[in-house]
Amino acid sequence: MPIDTPGWVRDTVFYQVFPDRFAASDRVVKPGPLEPWDAPPTQAGYKGGDLLGLTERLDELVDLGISGLYLNPIFSATSNHRYNAYDYLEVDPLLGGDAAFRELLDGAHARGIRVMLDGVFNHSGRGFWPFQHVIEAGLASPYRDWFYLDGDVLDGQRGIDAYPIGWRDGTHVRTGYRAWWGIPSLPKLRVENPAVREYLFGVAEHWLRFGIDGWRLDVPEEIEDESFWPEFRARVRAVNPEAYLLGEIWEEAPEWLRGDRFDAVMNYPLGVAILGFVGGSVLDASVIAAQANYARDLVSLDGGEFGRRVEGLMGVYDPAVTAIQFNLIGSHDTPRARTVMGGDASSLRLATLLQLTLPGAPSIYYGDELAMEGRADPDCRRAYPTTIEDAGPEGLATRALVKALVSARSRHVALRRGDVRVMAAGARAVVIGRQAEGRRALVAANAGADPVTLQLAADGAGVGADGLRPLELPNVTSGSVEDGGMTVTLPAQSALVMVDD
Repeated sequence: MPIDTPGWVRDTVFYQVFPDRFAASDRVVKPGPLEPWDAPPTQAGYKGGDLLGLTERLDELVDLGISGLYLNPIFSATSNHRYNAYDYLEVDPLLGGDAAFRELLDGAHARGIRVMLDGVFNHSGRGFWPFQHVIEAGLASPYRDWFYLDGDVLDGQRGIDAYPIGWRDGTHVRTGYRAWWGIPSLPKLRVENPAVREYLFGVAEHWLRFGIDGWRLDVPEEIEDESFWPEFRARVRAVNPEAYLLGEIWEEAPEWLRGDRFDAVMNYPLGVAILGFVGGSVLDASVIAAQANYARDLVSLDGGEFGRRVEGLMGVYDPAVTAIQFNLIGSHDTPRARTVMGGDASSLRLATLLQLTLPGAPSIYYGDELAMEGRADPDCRRAYPTTIEDAGPEGLATRALVKALVSARSRHVALRRGDVRVMAAGARAVVIGRQAEGRRALVAANAGADPVTLQLAADGAGVGADGLRPLELPNVTSGSVEDGGMTVTLPAQSALVMVDD
């Protein structure tokens, strides 16, 4: 099957927003008391962020160079994360409702920013109106086949228990229906049922017609009907042929990116490799251990191992897919990158530099550009500073670098597209050559505590760094080249980015 990916994503830098935690507008009246904005976040607490608050701060994202927004779920739900929707066709009133989303979408598009929503179609919330119908009407409900009810429930031997006592304490409970990870508040949707299928496809089409530019699809591997996602893609593309379809898959997944399902997946393997290389000996083992995927995959890498990992990842997919992979070093599901790397803001800046100079569509998790910290969920979902200046010196220094890198990426095609080749590597350093559309670039980073000198290999379009000029990047110590562009010297914890255009 031919690979057909949306061209606009290749040049996009995304910004991920957890809506309850980004910004609150006085124009959205809250119905009652909220958790204090600056207090540590709790699992269930609401801070009161809303979509108008985000709209009012869009110009800050424009200033940063952002061209894509990824919003965690915004539909009506009974949690601050909103992965338990009770109405997929209504924006949560706490976020300002449909009118606020209309204003956000129009404001973003007017500024050249595309918007991608989070689609949670494997499971709903316990408050989802068809599930409530089943709770109230029992087997008489025409919606009973929208969910996976247990056999003894279907036989009339017992009812369902959607509010069991004790499950939060690890007590074994039987709810009478399948739920995501056994959590009673997240009943699994029976997507092979034609009525359920049509409802979900209708949801996707509705918001595309409303004006969104793509869908990030939550836990897609847990939908067992293999025909669902190909049909979903066909229905989405019939409405918007340029819609971006992103799957939340944490591993390499070439079988999902062959042109019949998704355009890209969340590129956690690349992010884990960047953190493992830059973090090195300062990686915080206790932080890593608290996140299952990180505990399994995130280890310290030397320069050679990192280089081989990057080159390997660049060859897993068709080049058209690699060009739009969703590259991230943190999200709402992971500890903050700075915290993973022992709280060191300089390491965060080096990691972000690598993220923003490799092929794909990088995504900045809200506040990472301000060097925010946070351990595993819910701590990684802290409230965004009320003003940028509140981020302090390290935050402002990090933001200045991110802004410069995003601008450089926009100006220099070899920093965002094309080939990747490791030209040299050391114990804590790596030099990567980039080529795209007849242009060249070089990205060198030393994550170690000691200076290093590396001899370069020919990069295929010239010799070493010959003919390249260094970019001036704020708040990161720079290296230098000598010996006709064949030798790179990097001070401790430094980087060098060079371009020819």
